[in-house]
Amino acid sequence: MEAITCGFIGLGLIGGSIAKAMKEYLENVKIIAYDVDADTLRRAVEENIADTALTHIGPEFSECDYIFLCAPVQKNDENLNAVKAVMSPDCLLTDVGSVKTEIHKHIHEAGLDSRFIGGHPMAGSERTGFINSKAVLLQNAYYILTPTDAAPKAKLDAYRGLVSRLGAIPLILNCEQHDYVTAATSHLPHVIAASLVNLVHDSDSPEGIMKMIAAGGFKDITRIASSSTVMWQQICLTNTENISRLLDDYINALTKIRGALDTSDAEALYRFFDSARVYRDSFISAPSGPIKKDFDINIDIEDEPGALASVATILALNNISIKNIGIVHNREYEGGVLRIEFYEETSIEKAEKILKGRGYTIHKRK
Repeated sequence: MEAITCGFIGLGLIGGSIAKAMKEYLENVKIIAYDVDADTLRRAVEENIADTALTHIGPEFSECDYIFLCAPVQKNDENLNAVKAVMSPDCLLTDVGSVKTEIHKHIHEAGLDSRFIGGHPMAGSERTGFINSKAVLLQNAYYILTPTDAAPKAKLDAYRGLVSRLGAIPLILNCEQHDYVTAATSHLPHVIAASLVNLVHDSDSPEGIMKMIAAGGFKDITRIASSSTVMWQQICLTNTENISRLLDDYINALTKIRGALDTSDAEALYRFFDSARVYRDSFISAPSGPIKKDFDINIDIEDEPGALASVATILALNNISIKNIGIVHNREYEGGVLRIEFYEETSIEKAEKILKGRGYTIHKRK
């Protein structure tokens, strides 16, 4: 593959993960990075991710084949003007935002329609910043491309090929379709998760009994409420119409099920839960959607000093990276006292084999 130069305007979780994937999977890539945080730039250079680290958007970006806008949405206008002044005519400009109509509007106003293809890697984490970025974050994740009508087919084909080489799955949509789909599958669920957490907070006793015994199911459906507050504020302010429209539909659905509850309509309640079960069970079991699948197992361990540390040590000695580990105090819907979460599905198989060989009982969730 011929050498390419890629510029990053912002090097947080997503920008950093794309840059790391490029360094890992591409043979000859140069990365030029701009970020307002000096520690981020220092770390990117130390980890050999950024070949050139800049505290300004300057002429260095003129050699780029691709420039990725990865700063917060509210900075896009300012950064777009700076990039327009230095990017070469052959450079493809893209972004990583989870709302596309707004950036397409700004691109049109800037006269850059023929040089822009929107991008949205459907990957993420509750943790933010370059320090938490990983090349593996993009693996088998959908990476949506939203080309403008003026974007050359050759540029789109090249970008789609680049995404595939990074281990992601390219999917082409127009910007309006993208925003409606992600409003339903990502943005509205975050609103719902946050509202459920706030409901429990406001309904809990002074002793915090609800918080203490929150079941696994509640934690699963509200996990995404731990995501970046500022990011979700900005998403709601930029994809407002779609989220509000779907929220109306959701409120109407809740009103109907409340009616079934109030009238003890057994048949309606059955249909409600059964239709959801059938459709949910038809989903592809892969970490390719906006709400990521957890790679975790539960393990039975003795309640004695050093038991948790022993399991962690066994995995570490076998080069298995742990994303999270903790005691499950409420196991109403699942077995095992210790939950271990991994970064990759392959780690589950390896850990299961090793721990079973040591006599541990493993419980895998569906």
